[in-house]
This record gives sequence, C-alpha cells and structure tokens, in this order.
Amino acid sequence: MEQNLVLLLLLTPFVGFLFNVFFGEKVGKAMSGAIGTLSIVVSFVISIYFFMQLNQTGKPIQISLFDWISVSNFKLDFGILLDQLSLLWLLFVTGIGSLIHLYSISYMHDDENMHKFFAYLNLFVFFMITLVVGSNLLIMFIGWEGVGLCSYLLIGFWHKNQDYNDAAKKAFIMNRIGDLGFLIGIFILGSVFSTLDFVQMENGLNVGTANTGMLGLAALCLFIGACGKSAQLPLYTWLPDAMAGPTPVSALIHAATMVTAGIFMITRMNFLFDITPDVQNIIAIVGAITALVAATIGLAQNDIKKVLAYSTVSQLGLMFLALGLGAYNVAVFHVITHAFFKACLFLGSGSVIHALHGEQDMRKMGGLKKAMPITFWTMLISTLAIAGIFPFAGFWSKDEILITAFHENKVLWIVGSIASIMTAFYMFRLMYLTFFKSFRGTEEQKHHLHESPTLITIPLIVLAILATIGGAINLPGSMWLNHYLEPIFATVSHEEHVLGNTEYMLMGIALAGAILGIGLAFSKYIKQNVVPNEDNEIKGLTKIVYNKYYVDEFYTFLIVRPINGLSNFFRTTLEPALSKTVFKLANVTYVMANQGKKAHNGSVGLYLFAFVIGVCSIIIYLFLV
Repeated sequence: MEQNLVLLLLLTPFVGFLFNVFFGEKVGKAMSGAIGTLSIVVSFVISIYFFMQLNQTGKPIQISLFDWISVSNFKLDFGILLDQLSLLWLLFVTGIGSLIHLYSISYMHDDENMHKFFAYLNLFVFFMITLVVGSNLLIMFIGWEGVGLCSYLLIGFWHKNQDYNDAAKKAFIMNRIGDLGFLIGIFILGSVFSTLDFVQMENGLNVGTANTGMLGLAALCLFIGACGKSAQLPLYTWLPDAMAGPTPVSALIHAATMVTAGIFMITRMNFLFDITPDVQNIIAIVGAITALVAATIGLAQNDIKKVLAYSTVSQLGLMFLALGLGAYNVAVFHVITHAFFKACLFLGSGSVIHALHGEQDMRKMGGLKKAMPITFWTMLISTLAIAGIFPFAGFWSKDEILITAFHENKVLWIVGSIASIMTAFYMFRLMYLTFFKSFRGTEEQKHHLHESPTLITIPLIVLAILATIGGAINLPGSMWLNHYLEPIFATVSHEEHVLGNTEYMLMGIALAGAILGIGLAFSKYIKQNVVPNEDNEIKGLTKIVYNKYYVDEFYTFLIVRPINGLSNFFRTTLEPALSKTVFKLANVTYVMANQGKKAHNGSVGLYLFAFVIGVCSIIIYLFLV
C-alpha cells in the first residue's frame, strides 16, 4: 500500500507531463491546464497523508524499489526516503506548485504552446520530487540534473526571442559548472563509504572510519554544486537572467523548487558538514557576502522581476549564512516562509505585467492600487513579510538567522542586518513605484487597467495568508519546526534561543532597521516623488550598481570572449587547415591508386610473371640471409 502511494506521489506529475506532450494540443488548453494542475494536486494530497502518518508514528518511510548498482564492494539500491525533511519539502513543492499551476491556466491561456508549458512544469515538479525523496546522492543527482534541464526549457520557453535563448543557455551552463563540483563530491563520498545512501553514510561517520581530509574536500565540492543551483557567489548571475521565462516559471524556480535544492542538499548532508567546520565557515561567509551584494544590486533595478530576482539571491544568501553557522533548522524555516511570500510576490508581479500587457519597467507603472486592489494588498502583505515586519512570517525566520549570527559571529550579523535593511528599502521602492502616485504608462494601458482574473488572484490570496501566518510553525516558546526536524539533526545539539534581554534587543534592532528602510523608501518615492532616471541618464555609483557591478561583463571578458576566440580559431583556421591536409593525403592516395590500377589489366601472363618474380625475390633473400 505504502509503496504504491509513494510511486503515485512520484509518478503522477510525470504522467501529467506525458499526457500534455502527446495529447495536450488535441484536448485543448483548458483540459491541458486542468490535467497538469490535477497531477500536482494529487501529489500534494499524498504528501499530506504521509506527513500526517509520520506525525503520528514518528517513523520515516524507507522503500527499496530494486537493487540498482553492485560493483565490487560498492552497493546501492534505488530507494525512497520519506522522513521529516523530505516530507516538509514535498509539502511546499507540491502545495505551492499546485497554486502556480492553477495561476498558469489563466496567465498562459493566450499562448499557442500552453500544453507544452504545462508539460515542462509537470516535468519540473517530477524531477524536484525525485531530488527530494531519493534515499541516496545518486538519485538526488538525477533530480538535480532534471530540474536543471527543465529550467533551461522553461527559461527559454519563448524561444523566438534570442535574448531569452541566451538566458536559458546561461542558466544551463552555469549550473553545469556547479554540478561538476557536486559530481566530484559524490565520487569522493562513494570511494570513502562504498555507498551513497544517506543513512549508511551517517552510520559510517558515527563509527569513525572516515577520512576527514577527503570528507572536507567532498563537502567543499558539494557546496560548489549548491552555489550553482542556489545562485551564490560567484555562480549567481544566471538567476536574474532567468526572468526571461514566463512569470509562473520565475515563481516556481525562485520559491518552491530549483533554488532551494542547494539548501536541501546541505541540510540532508548535515552530518558531513558538521565535521568540516572550515567548509561551514566558507558557507557562512559566502552566504553573507551574497546577501549583501545582491541586496545592493536590488536597490537600483527598475525591472520589477529583476528586483525580485536579486531579492531571491539575497534571501538565499541569508539561508546559506544560517547553514554555515550550523543552524540548519533556521535555514529550513526561512526556506518555508520565503516560499510563501516570494511565490506571492512573483505571481503578483505577473498579475501586474498581465494587466500592463507585458510591461515590466516600474518607471512606466504607478497608481495601480485602485485598479488592482487584490494584487496590491497581497503583494503588500508579502512585502511586509520579506521586509521582516512583525508579525508576518518573514519577521520570525529572518530574526532567527540574525540572532544566530549575533551569537556566533558579530561581523556576519552586521552584514546580514545591513542586507535586511536594504531589502526593506528596495521592496517598498518596488511597491511605491508600482502602486502609488499617478500612472506613468501609456493612455492605452491606462484605459485597459483591470484586476486579474480569479484563477490568478486566488493563488495570490492563499499565498498572502500563508505569508501572514506562516511564522506560526516556529514561534518562540513552541518551536514546533525545531522539534519536528530534531531527528534529522540527531548529532547536533540544539539549544533554543531563550528570549532574554539580548534577544528582544536584537528583534527590536531588526524591526527598527526594517522600518528605517521603509521610511527611506517612503521619503524618496512618495514624499519627494522621485522616479528613477532613464538608462542613459544614470551616472556615478548608481550606474555601477544598476549594471550589477559589471560582473557579467567581467565574465564575458575573462571567459566568454577567450572561448569564442578559441572556437573561431578552430573554425576559421585550424579546421580548414586540417581539412586541406586530409584532402591532400586523399589526393596522394588517389594518384597512387591510379598508377597501381594500370598493372591490373586482366592479363594472366603478366600476373604469372609478377608471381614468379616475387617467389624468386623471396628465395634470393632467404639464401642471402
């Protein structure tokens, strides 16, 4: 019974993918969207069932489907592991995934390839589920590569635009760089443990038979893989460009699936990272710097989706800061709340873009509050949550990260706090430029302004509610999430923060910082009514930040151009030279063949004469020797 349900949980999205690939165009857009959405809802319902069962029994579900690999002393099963961590991920992957699918039915209704879009979405969720439920690193790697493939397909979905194709290729290639590190880490762990099964590797560490030097290298390689998938320095530049895909794709990648894979992998492998403190320090430092750098870039962006993209990179940096400090449960807490408010924000931005017929520049928006009240209020709630305003979900999870950082490393706490203040500023900058003052778009756009259809607003309302109350899963005093995840971190000592004077002071500082950021944005964009300059008028430091510190240009200069130059050399110089050499050798062979064929004239006497000459030559040679 359990095995059948697990297979149904895993394979239903894949069946939805197959249906839309082969029959989606024939059955029509409405049926295609309904089947695609229903397939994810079924997985969500089964996830709830297993979650409730685990809460009652406390026993993880382990299923070995078949013997997979057996080479010498290396053995691996194709197995499924449903424990506290995987079920928690399944709930928001399939739950938020269902809302995004529902949203997409209306958002993508006018697209001629809607069935293909839902096929890709279903495949994306299938691979993410595979990544989450696998009992070993190799199954995780299958899902890991699968979501990378689907991100390529979805980012470049509107492939007639070459810029979108370039963004898709950029995401694919940068993720392959990180994935190489992940793969090397897998090989090292396989050689050390003779298995890649999570439970067996943890048991191997418990008996103390492992080589800590090799494990440190493996942990570093795994972190490189996480940097690619979860967009950390220096492999973060693909994520803002991923905005090229339709908005539901942005919500799925940024909130519920792909970018959380790196956090999931490190959390799953916590037993490895706990014994490699140097790698943990690197993770914390990289996370803090990423959070700050991305936040500064977000200050000057004018594309509504680019602001949210750099916000995602910054929030992921805070999660990695928590991971590096060993606070895995805190990182998971922020992953969950971030999934709520960031999905709402991306879908809300899609609602705005939908109403403005594709316009994404905030300088051409404004005054949308009255025309789009549901979109405004849901985005406002989620913006308050990401800014860290009490009592919304982001306040609780972000404060947990900052409190942990304060106790472990004051410098990283300062960096994280500055990034959080900037977050409040640029997110309310987004709200003020989009929804307040007068409309700055065209008269035609103004005439057609309206609230989005019900299938778009319902997911927004649900996600806004979750962004409001989501922090309740780990409130001080109850700490339900910490207790729930405790079996996953059995080797870690959990000391819950007692809310003393220091903690209340830190919460007050964080809240004051958020209010300060909001106040600065209000002063500049409401009181002073500032509208950002056009691109050609941006100067000074703002221009540097607006152009993202020219990191993309640096990568182009350092990597892309040399590779292009080398490929051009091979194509225009080396390949023609080699071709000429081959053709000349062929000509020599042809000439020799032409001369040789003259001797083959069909004369039996000539052949006998040649035979006698040959035999005599051999006899003379043997005699002389």
